[in-house]
Amino acid sequence: MKPTTLDLFADAEPEQDRRREQIGEQSYVLRGYALPWLTRLLPALETVLATAPFRQMVTPGGFTMSVALSSCGTWGWTTDRSGYRYTREDPRTGLPWPPMPEVFLQLAQAAAREAGFADFVPDSCLINRYVPGAKMSLHQDKDEKSYAAPIVSVSLGLPAMFLFGGFARSDKSQRVPLLHGDIVVWGGVDRLRYHGVLPIKDGYHPRLGKQRINFTFRTAR
Repeated sequence: MKPTTLDLFADAEPEQDRRREQIGEQSYVLRGYALPWLTRLLPALETVLATAPFRQMVTPGGFTMSVALSSCGTWGWTTDRSGYRYTREDPRTGLPWPPMPEVFLQLAQAAAREAGFADFVPDSCLINRYVPGAKMSLHQDKDEKSYAAPIVSVSLGLPAMFLFGGFARSDKSQRVPLLHGDIVVWGGVDRLRYHGVLPIKDGYHPRLGKQRINFTFRTAR
């Protein structure tokens, strides 16, 4: 599945005020934080996708995910009927996942520092593509060997309603609207909170078209 063509030169929508919002004891939304990085981020994204295009994967239960996935870095996150896991190779090609672009790493580390996590060294970037109607059910990020490092999640394109819950699936979730350029960082005591994304509403973004792109940076190993 190919992404909608990225328009690197489109006029950006009005920028929101840069600010930090706390949504948990060690969890923050960095509003508009990624916007100054876009001129470097988007070409780097296209380079990654040229090697590892988006694809929809199947869960262990046999369901095809509505979100399309790619990865870069030493470890890529994958799922199929045998389970969720990290792999060094793209299962589609048998080749290593594309290396993480330097601008991806720099942004992830800068955002982590802004949220109080100074020593973040991600070795995996999961790239999700949401089209209108796509969603992500509540889940925990727990396929990593250690939970000491935070999660850094970058939102680009169409708006999303992020669900940020508790430590049980049944706990009530906050609804946190995320706009183009927002970054969510959570870790420490909040590292294993459930989270998800409600179905994306129809719309059109001037740079990314009818899609939302999400980068999730993690330390997998």
